[in-house]
Amino acid sequence: MTVFDMSDPAFDTTGERVHHARAESWYVETTWGWAVLRHAEASAVLKDRRFAQGNAKWPEQNGIHSGLFRDWWQEVLLSLEGDDHARLRRLLMPAFRAKTIAAMRPHFQALASELIDGFAPRGQVEFISEFAEPYAARILRLLMGLPESDWRQLAHWADDLGRSFGISVAADLPVIEKALTELSDYLADVVRRREEEPGDDLISALIQESGADGRLSRHDLGVALAFLAFAGMETTRNQLGLALQTLLAHPDPWALLAERPEVGANAVEEVMRVNPTVTWVTRAALTPVDLFGLHIPRGGIVQVLSHSAGTDPNVFTEPEVDITVEKPPHLGFGAGVHHCLGHFVARTDMAVALPLLAQRMPDARPGGPGRWLPISGNTGALEFPIRFSPGH
Repeated sequence: MTVFDMSDPAFDTTGERVHHARAESWYVETTWGWAVLRHAEASAVLKDRRFAQGNAKWPEQNGIHSGLFRDWWQEVLLSLEGDDHARLRRLLMPAFRAKTIAAMRPHFQALASELIDGFAPRGQVEFISEFAEPYAARILRLLMGLPESDWRQLAHWADDLGRSFGISVAADLPVIEKALTELSDYLADVVRRREEEPGDDLISALIQESGADGRLSRHDLGVALAFLAFAGMETTRNQLGLALQTLLAHPDPWALLAERPEVGANAVEEVMRVNPTVTWVTRAALTPVDLFGLHIPRGGIVQVLSHSAGTDPNVFTEPEVDITVEKPPHLGFGAGVHHCLGHFVARTDMAVALPLLAQRMPDARPGGPGRWLPISGNTGALEFPIRFSPGH
């Protein structure tokens, strides 16, 4: 019987072993529970209200039963359920509406152009440190109304806190908790200053929303802001690196992006379908569940494998990357009541960046193998050198 060890750094959620298992069945057993491999069943699980967001158990799954990180993790949006989840999501939602984010599009374009101008004359770039990270971090600081001069420190904290999503979370715990303490202290100081001098930014809006009726305590606000500060930066940075990895391996879509920037949105959906940074989405059964013939006990952990569902040949009959047509929805942002709150930000900033990169680096190619996180948990590039002809 096949059993996937999801905690093994060598386990590849996009590999042939997963594809072979998918051909045999819609699920496979794992060391934590079950993995869902096919698109139809994966979509059903993510929308099934008999399942809760399973991330609250992540620390315990990795042997972390107490301490700063474990306690904080139980309170982040990713782990909350029911009324607590709905209340916090409702308060945060106005800052992430499509109309709000669309108004920021000119800022995204100017920032992407500025960063590309910095390396275009050289004909080479270390894509993560010179584009993906500053682009994601500076957009985050814009959204939150933080000083421009602070983006490097924010990126450093986000990078360290991003290890929370990795399969080596237990070994990385000292680094994670140090970053969490420093980021929380920094944001508490920002909140104090915004209380005295409100601005036109996310933090000021949340302070105002939580004010008189106490719908959001200062503690809840601090937890939420720390989570947004790292999750918003880390996932966008990782997905940009994976997008370049995918598109440079498919020259026709890359060339089309340069010619037709309006297909940038399609390109985002396609790279998230085939090469998502969030390699699995977790759910936990609230009650005993009979799911397509599989019995899952109360508390049982089910993980939707994003790439496997997104490349299921039963749904995606054309295997090639194609940014000219709309395809069934991928699951890279999850689904149901826990659908990613920041998906409009991620979709918009990447849809802006990718065509500009294709126009300025039309013959881009990897300049080396790069350095990558395991293809399990949250994945992405740590370093990704790219070469191209200068002068565009």
